[in-house]
Amino acid sequence: MARILVVDDEANIREVIEYALVKDGHTVEIAENGDAAWTRLQTSGVDLLVLDVVMPGLDGLSLCRRLRATASGGPPIVFLSSRGEELDRVLGLELGGDDYLPKPFGPRELVTRVNAVLRRARPQDGPEPPRLAHGALIVDTGRHEASVNGTRVELTVTELRILRALLEAGGRVLTRGQLIEHVREADYHITERTVDTHVRRIRAKLRPHGIDPIETVHGLGYKAAAGPP
Repeated sequence: MARILVVDDEANIREVIEYALVKDGHTVEIAENGDAAWTRLQTSGVDLLVLDVVMPGLDGLSLCRRLRATASGGPPIVFLSSRGEELDRVLGLELGGDDYLPKPFGPRELVTRVNAVLRRARPQDGPEPPRLAHGALIVDTGRHEASVNGTRVELTVTELRILRALLEAGGRVLTRGQLIEHVREADYHITERTVDTHVRRIRAKLRPHGIDPIETVHGLGYKAAAGPP
């Protein structure tokens, strides 16, 4: 089970989330706002954040931005918000969120979303999963990590799944719909529009390392770019 930090300024929401996650076997800590959560995360890490978007002081999106700018990139994040419009969901995912659940929500659905993100973020038992290479880029599918020349590149769970799907396709074109199917378990809110957003983020994170492994096939989708000779 996981250590989860729940960050929400509404006491009743925190209590509902804590009860549901503890009942499912997780260890839960509480922070009343983003500033308290940031202070807590300076002392030790957690496996996942359940993070409200709208809070006084340091809001959820700002906390996510700050965490993703750190060397470790911070833990996976499941956003909660009464602002359920697509623009807000896209912004949360662009900043590095791994899932987004609008309020009001059912506790069982929250637990299911949290467990799905945790599964994708953790190595699974069984035979050692493959390491996918594209020049100096290595995607370790067991550790759910990407690195260039040994330097880790912080990608979200959804970004890693998209990159993995394209590399495993071996140069075949994958439509946006096919990529959605590859990541739907980890990201319930993914759409064709957000596929494009995730691809832009992958490129933005890898280009400073001299790597651009994705080629756009206009009118169709994406494929892995030809590797270096």
